[in-house]
Amino acid sequence: MQFPLNRPANLAVFASGRGSNLDAILQAFPQGHKIARVAMVMSDNADAGALEKAKQRAIPNYTFPFPARKKDENGQGRKAFEVEAEKYLQAQRIDLICLAGFMRLFSPEFNERWQGRMLNIHPSLLPDFKGLQPQRQALEAGVTEAGCTVHFVDAGVDTGPIILQKRVPVLPDDTEESLSARILVQEHLAYPEAIHLILMGKARFEAVL
Repeated sequence: MQFPLNRPANLAVFASGRGSNLDAILQAFPQGHKIARVAMVMSDNADAGALEKAKQRAIPNYTFPFPARKKDENGQGRKAFEVEAEKYLQAQRIDLICLAGFMRLFSPEFNERWQGRMLNIHPSLLPDFKGLQPQRQALEAGVTEAGCTVHFVDAGVDTGPIILQKRVPVLPDDTEESLSARILVQEHLAYPEAIHLILMGKARFEAVL
């Protein structure tokens, strides 16, 4: 599939938590938008706020357990989630997956099927501070600047091609919470901007323009 399409793209948002980035995407691409619409929301957490936001807007929403890696050594839980997700993705004719606070890693096979059509947002200036608690990592490293990165998903952890970044200063009295809040404001700007770049054909997995 090549973007741009000759119709609004169908977006799937995967989220494990409150869904603040989902809110930002919904505000940027409301129903009837000429470029994109959120066609489904999926979570591994039945209590995720993101699911409630989807229900309030009558957006198809699904939940299915996706165990942590340590509890799923043979990968059967992940496989079951991916099979279920793929069923819904195909039913809703999804063009682009947006991971928004979705704290699980997909199999190489799933990543390959959706290569170039699956995005993630990470609260650091990648390639610095990959993985968990990047804001804490930034503070412990003593950097003076932090931010967020929207990138394509590949087989690694926060290693896919970068689409765009937003930067914020790290202040002398910052805590993990205050820095996270400042970065989150930029996340809400960055994710819709990155989606727009992709859907307009200005960013691709092979070469980010």
